[in-house]
Amino acid sequence: ILYPPGGGPVARLGSPGRIQDHLQAAGHLCILKDTSDYESPLAISKLISSEKLEAALGIHLFKAGRLLQGSPVPFGIIFGGTDVNEDPKSEEKFQIMEKVLDEARFAVSFTEAMKEAAATYWVGIVSLPNRQHNWAEFLQRAGKNAYKREMSQNFYTSVICEASVLPDVSPVFSVLQAMDLNVLVLARDIPGNAAVIAHQTTGLLYTTPKEFVQLAKTLMKDPVLYREIVRKAHEYVLKYHSWEKERKVYQNLVLRLHECSCTNQP
Repeated sequence: ILYPPGGGPVARLGSPGRIQDHLQAAGHLCILKDTSDYESPLAISKLISSEKLEAALGIHLFKAGRLLQGSPVPFGIIFGGTDVNEDPKSEEKFQIMEKVLDEARFAVSFTEAMKEAAATYWVGIVSLPNRQHNWAEFLQRAGKNAYKREMSQNFYTSVICEASVLPDVSPVFSVLQAMDLNVLVLARDIPGNAAVIAHQTTGLLYTTPKEFVQLAKTLMKDPVLYREIVRKAHEYVLKYHSWEKERKVYQNLVLRLHECSCTNQP
């Protein structure tokens, strides 16, 4: 599993480690690798050869996907958020991501909104061997992301009322993690966060420092509102981002990659 930089020691506690756990539960040997440790697709090809890997998963269409171009083994892509909301604004990145999707055997999105955004960008791509892809069908929405209960709440910056304040760069899975841990989330109102946070229902969204302060003060004065948001957020995660469903999805997708790998062997 190739994951974008920034995960550090907590990568095993976040999305990469969770997916690794899903796959190893099915009997697969799975290793985690930070994309910042590799400079080119050639480096990844050498890793695949030396470790005798049969398939690969990349988290983030641009950061991981660009390294998987021309991969000697079949691979799948998991959208990270900024690869759909920000990176397509760069023509160079857009072209690279387009090529990556053309090679990928499947793509998974964290949310329905992310899937729809990706399908809008890449409808009608011609893929090998020269046939039209329907990206709306090709993109698969995995039921994500219930997280292990034993994750420490110290992973977050906790503030008033046991609330978690997430910065602009926070991945979607960080938001869902907090919800699952019954920690109220205050997050900047950007597409990735808004895709999983219904303002004043499953969390709070702010656009300016002044608005953040106002929302924080509201929480301090209204514990009933705080408890209601936490309850609804937790219910949302259990209903739409089931750990069990996610596990089955990833295990089935990797089986597909394994089948492709066996087919390609001489």
